Amino acid sequence: MDLELQGKVALVTGSSKGIGLAIAETLLHEGCKVVLNGRDSARLLAAARCLGVSGIVGDMSEEVSAHTLVNEVVERHGSLDILVSNVGSGISPPPGKETSTEWDHMLDVNLRAAVNSVSAARVPLATSSGVALCISSICGAAALGAPLAYSAAKAALNSFVRGISRVLGAEGVRINGLAPGNVLFEGSSWEARLKNNPQAVMDMLEREVALKRLGGAKEIAHVAAFLCSPKSSFITGEIVVVDGGQLRS
Repeated sequence: MDLELQGKVALVTGSSKGIGLAIAETLLHEGCKVVLNGRDSARLLAAARCLGVSGIVGDMSEEVSAHTLVNEVVERHGSLDILVSNVGSGISPPPGKETSTEWDHMLDVNLRAAVNSVSAARVPLATSSGVALCISSICGAAALGAPLAYSAAKAALNSFVRGISRVLGAEGVRINGLAPGNVLFEGSSWEARLKNNPQAVMDMLEREVALKRLGGAKEIAHVAAFLCSPKSSFITGEIVVVDGGQLRS
């Protein structure tokens, strides 16, 4: 299927590895002019070289940095058609063990980074009748035993997507969320869990996931590309779940 993305300018934040990098690669293969983003300059440069695209270092949890990044993308390419906010981290203490500092960190990384990105991209996306996509998690939709601060931040992100869709829709901009389940990629927590206790992972998948396996980053990226494309032109304000059938409602 031709997703009609040829020539579109796409900024993918948090894209030096994992799901973000897979999304960037997929959009590139669909014909987009892709700009990567990350905080680790060495890792970002390596990813950009691998794909043959540009990368801009920046911390999207900082408002000024987010606006600077978006402005640089527009200056380089003349427009911005697609924003994918993939910044996030689920590394946090067990439920009930969080400090106020940890709560701030989880909200910065998993909520404010997306809010800042969308705010910074709002005008250029309105100019191009563009689309934004925020990568969330099924942990924002149900109590699955994940770190509490992470889950709460993702739930807030889902609420933000639904609420801001009304505002952005009036400006000709679509925004959706994509909520992956358990995804395996190089350097992921599931890679470590498989190495440390593969039987426990297999037991969990057998018990909790309808398809009884982990997902792949490319599987998430394919759905992301669809949601960023004109093929999904009547979808906005939705949180699209891609979890192999783990959520039950």
